[in-house]
This record gives sequence, structure tokens and C-alpha cells, in this order.
Amino acid sequence: MVTVNSLPNVLTQFEAAAERLGLDDGLRRRMLACDRSLIVSVPTMMDDGGLKVFTGYRVQHNNTLGPFKGGIRYHPDVTLDEITALAMLMTWKCALMGLPYGGAKGGIPCDPRAMSRGELERMTRRYTSEIFLIIGPDMDILAPDLGTDEQIMAWIMDTYSMQRGVTVPGVVTGKPLLLGGSLGRGQATGRGVYYVAVEAAKLLGLTLEGARVAVQGFGNVGRTVAHQLKQEGCRVVAVTGSRGGRYQPDGLDLDRLVAHVAGGGRLEDCPEGDRIENTELLEVPCEILVPAAVSGQITEANAHRIRARIMAEGANAPTTPMADMILRELGVLVIPDILANAGGVTVSYFEWVQDLQFYFWTEREINLRLREIMSAAFQRVHAVAEQHRTDLRTAALMIAVKRVTDGHRLRGTYP
Repeated sequence: MVTVNSLPNVLTQFEAAAERLGLDDGLRRRMLACDRSLIVSVPTMMDDGGLKVFTGYRVQHNNTLGPFKGGIRYHPDVTLDEITALAMLMTWKCALMGLPYGGAKGGIPCDPRAMSRGELERMTRRYTSEIFLIIGPDMDILAPDLGTDEQIMAWIMDTYSMQRGVTVPGVVTGKPLLLGGSLGRGQATGRGVYYVAVEAAKLLGLTLEGARVAVQGFGNVGRTVAHQLKQEGCRVVAVTGSRGGRYQPDGLDLDRLVAHVAGGGRLEDCPEGDRIENTELLEVPCEILVPAAVSGQITEANAHRIRARIMAEGANAPTTPMADMILRELGVLVIPDILANAGGVTVSYFEWVQDLQFYFWTEREINLRLREIMSAAFQRVHAVAEQHRTDLRTAALMIAVKRVTDGHRLRGTYP
């Protein structure tokens, strides 16, 4: 599965929304400019005694509406352009959901699967030390992303706390429950995708009982979406991981797939259904397609072969602008990434608030609040799309960009 440079696509999507909003050139330049882009060296002692120097990034796009917020990504394909694009998307995502945050993103080009626990810990702690001066619970709050998890968040929190001399749980979200994490955070992104997919099905009058679902990316997000939609009566007919997956028109046994992978097997080798490649999954006949892997998977080269009624973007920037146009002509309802996968940052906000108050909510409270926020956001986006006769992506960006620019006008320019 190959990623592409998503920055040009994100800029194109912004310009479409800015044009509809009638933003002047000065505001457009302000919205496109990142507040800060930090590149650091991350020297790390490897298990063989050698020293390897990684490159770390932290891009802070815009903090007009609140402190920066965004994940940390460990993946071989991490680049400054990709991190910049994702930071910008985080700004729009937080604004769209009404969260008091600006957007940021960070990452290190590395393969965490090829590194030992000790190597990952040493690299993470050095990276945290290098970006220490620009992060904090009221400055920039970090979170898990592709290739990182709650253990890495715990190391970041500990490193930051040791340098501050006090325990600071609010510097990261997505951390272990014992260290101030939130119930429901691990499944939040997938649940959010599921909630808006249900809203979209209602909009189209689509019955979920027996509806076919295909999920590209069977990680935490993809697994959660698949299980939730199956509980609604859907048939999950295809799932893939980084090297391929399985296809069964009558519906896959998800528990069997999960057990196979948990036992050390590869998803594509599970004796369940037939083998399918990532590119093939996108073209499977289905009612709901969930790209939940990496960026740039749906392009003008394959968009015309997609046979879904609803596409809910669990991944960030999986669709190019040209593909968007093709999908709209085909009548595919695309739920854009800044809406569909906003469940993660929404529950991260819940976690941050709980950490600041030292008061924690029940999982039922969290899931109910998440569903309410996701459903309301979908309805807002659909209303704007209807009003302006545009697609959901442009409508979502119009709402988000307007909120940030309105905030900028109110705050003014210093000095």
C-alpha cells in the first residue's frame, strides 16, 4: 500500500472552500501559512550498540481557536509535506467539530515494526525532549496516530513530566487508563465513522440490515467500524491490511479474522473467504466503503470503478480532488475525513478535559456524547451542502474555514 503526497490535494480542497466563502487573498495566505514547522534530529542508541539519527517533525498549523492538537505518526513514508497536510486537516477538523483546538501533527520516518521496544522508547523519549519547548497541555497536546499507541503516549507523558518536575497527564491523549486516559478513546475514531455512516444511510433511505461493507485498513479504526456495522446487521464482505486481506460475498467471520491476526498470523493468509488486494477492495460491490488505511488511495485512475453508495473516510486524505469529482458524478455520497474520522479527536478532547479536572466519566457517557456530537456535525454539514448545492467535503471545509477566519477577525493581528 503506497502513500502519496497529500499536501497538494489538501490545498486544492481548501481553495475550493475559500472560493465559495469569498475569502480575500490576505486571509487565504494566513490560513495556508503554518504557525511553526519544527525539524529535529533524534539520535537513538540501537540494540546493536550503534547510533542511528532519525528526523523528527512537529508542524503547528493554526491556533486561532485554541492550543494545537494532533497525533504523532511513526511510518517509513512520513515527510514534512505529509505532516503539514495533516496538521492543516486537524485545524479544519477541530473547527468543524466545535472543539477549542488548533491543528498540529508530528512524526518520524521509521518502521516501528522493525524496532524493538527499547529502541522505540529511546527514540520516543529523545524526540519528546527535542520538541519539549513547544508542547504542553495549554500549548500543543499530542496523541496517537499511525504507528503509535498508548504506550508511546505514556513515554511522551513521562518524559515531559520529568522535565517539568510534576506529572502532567494533559500533555497527551490516547494514553493508558491508569495514567489518566479516557474510557472509549481506543475505539473513538472507528465509532465516529460508524455513527456518521448510520446518519448517511438514513439520509439515503438505505437499510443497514444485509448491507454490504468493505473496509480498507483492518487496524484499530477499521476493526471498530467493521464490528459496529456488523452489529447493525451489515455484512462485512471485505477487509484488508497493509499486504492484502480477505473477501467473502456472503460476509466474513470477523472474530475468526481477529483471532487469526492476534495469534500471529497475517490477515491475507486467514482461511476465511478468498484473498483480495488493497486496490481490489476499493472496487468491491458494496453499500458502504470505508477507506481506513493511508492517504491517496482513491484517485482519478480508480474512482470510476468504485461501486459503493456511501464512502466514509476513516483515513486522512484518502481521496484526491479529481476522484471526488468522479465520485460525485457517480452518485457516491462521500463523508469527508474531517467529519468521518473526527471521533478520535473529539474523545481526545473529552480526555483532556477529564485530565484538567481530575474527574472522569463513564464509557456510556462518553459514547453518548460522541454520538450526539458526530450526528449533529453530520446534519450541519449536510444542511450547508444542500444550501450551497455542493458536496459534503466542500460544505465541511466551508464551516471549518469560516470558524477559523471568523476567530482570526475577532482576535486581529498582533502587534
